[in-house]
Amino acid sequence: MGTVLVVSAHPSAQSFTNAWAEASVAAARAAGDDVLRSDLGAMGFDPVEAPGVYGLPNGEAFDPLKAQQAASEANELPADVAEEVAKVRAADRIILHFPIWWFAPPAALKGWQDRVFAQGALHSEDARFDRGMCLGKEVLFCVSTGARESECGPDGKEGDLRLQLWPLAYTFRYLGMTVLEPVSVHSVHGYHEGEAKQAVEAQLRSVLDAQTELAARWNSLPRMVFNPEGDFDADGRLKADAPSHSPFVRHA
Repeated sequence: MGTVLVVSAHPSAQSFTNAWAEASVAAARAAGDDVLRSDLGAMGFDPVEAPGVYGLPNGEAFDPLKAQQAASEANELPADVAEEVAKVRAADRIILHFPIWWFAPPAALKGWQDRVFAQGALHSEDARFDRGMCLGKEVLFCVSTGARESECGPDGKEGDLRLQLWPLAYTFRYLGMTVLEPVSVHSVHGYHEGEAKQAVEAQLRSVLDAQTELAARWNSLPRMVFNPEGDFDADGRLKADAPSHSPFVRHA
C-alpha cells in the first residue's frame, strides 16, 4: 500500500485522457492505495512562471530559479505550487495522463513541471539525479496519440514517440525518480466514423478496463535506463567506456 498521485493534462473533462486517469484512480483505490489527484484542466492550473506570482514587479530582471529557491527556503511558494509540491512529496508513485500535441506533451503539463519542480523544493544543485530529493519514487506516463501506432515508431513519419517523451522522462530522472517505460494508445481523435469509430471506441474501453490489471503489474513493468552519474567525467561528458542509452546522451 502506498500513495499514488494521478495527474492529467487535458482541457476536457469528457476526454479519453481524463477517463483513463479516473481508471487509474479506481485501480489505485482498489489496491488499497491512498490517491491524490491533479486534473490540471479542471484546476485551471496556471502553467506560466512569472515574477508576479512571487510578488515581484513585472518588467524587471527575473531569475526563476532564484525566485523559487528564495520562496522555498522561506516557505512562501505560491499556494497553487505549494499544494502540488506537497502531493509530489507525499506520492510513492505518480501516473501522468496526457495526449501528444505537436510531438510533445501539452503546455499545461510542461508548465506544471516548470513551476512545481521548484528549485529548493524538489531539487537543488547538490540533490539531483542519483542524489535527488525524489529517490524511491516512480513515475509512469499513460499517453495517447492521434496518429496510428505504425506512425509513432523509430521509422514512423510522426517521429519516435519514445524519443519525444525522453525530455519529460529525464526531468523526473533529474529529481531522482525511477521512470517506467511509457504506455501508449494510438489513433485517439474525433474524426473516426462508422465501423472505424466503433473499433476505436472498443479499443479505448478495453484500455480503461485493463487499467486495474496494469496497476497490479506495476513492479514488473519495464523501466527506462539512464546513465548513472558515475558514467560522466568531471566536465559532465559521457565517459568513453560508458554505454549510451539514448540518442540524447551519446558519444560524440
